[in-house]
Amino acid sequence: MAYDTKLAERILKQLVGQKGLTERKMFGGIGFMLNGNLCAGVHADEMIVRCAIEDTDKLLTKPHAKIFDLAGKPMRGWLLVDPKGLKTEAALGKWVEVGVKFAGALPPKKK
Repeated sequence: MAYDTKLAERILKQLVGQKGLTERKMFGGIGFMLNGNLCAGVHADEMIVRCAIEDTDKLLTKPHAKIFDLAGKPMRGWLLVDPKGLKTEAALGKWVEVGVKFAGALPPKKK
């Protein structure tokens, strides 16, 4: 499955300068990791955003956000944001910020 490379480039542009930034192919798309922890990514044409489980319900009230449901298994703490909610760099930046806050609060993963 192909993913939206332009969206991936936009996300990466917002993440430049973050400590421990790496990319990884995942879910047929791409994930952006901070110190080994996923913060954001792209699945098809939607943005993947990691968040604290306790923030999931609140974030799901935002327009164009839904739970990431991989093969019928909803994943709390994982959101998908529809492209309609990412039209401006400011809107994209708010979602990137959610993922950075989450991943930045986790200990670095050991390789």
